[in-house]
Amino acid sequence: MFSNTAKYAIKACLYLAVNSNEEKKLVIKDIAEPINVPMAYIAKILQALSKKDIISSTRGPKGGFYLTQEQFQTKVMQIIEAVDGEERLNSCLLSLDKCNSDNPCSLHHLVFGEKAIITSRLRTSSLEDLRKHIESGKSILPL
Repeated sequence: MFSNTAKYAIKACLYLAVNSNEEKKLVIKDIAEPINVPMAYIAKILQALSKKDIISSTRGPKGGFYLTQEQFQTKVMQIIEAVDGEERLNSCLLSLDKCNSDNPCSLHHLVFGEKAIITSRLRTSSLEDLRKHIESGKSILPL
């Protein structure tokens, strides 16, 4: 359902949500290693997220990536859309071009309702919500 790029983008944003702020910026190596994503790949993803104002970055000796208070309110769906577009989540699980409610594939009826619920949750869950979940010990993320 999620591309590797979307998964890596979400992991990176969550890592930043837990480990960075405007005073504590992280360089690519500090993000790539704990979330187990190649540095060159995560660098491209972080640049794309920064251009979309989902994360912030500064250059220089004290530069790096971080989240502002406003960016903690970013919804998970915004991250996915920034790197993949919304089409990915709405695409057919069998990758059939003509699959839709009027012309469903054999899996369509099994997942259509659940995909709508997941999409709704991704649109309402923020990085702050997930950060709190991680910090409370209800979910995990490499620290």
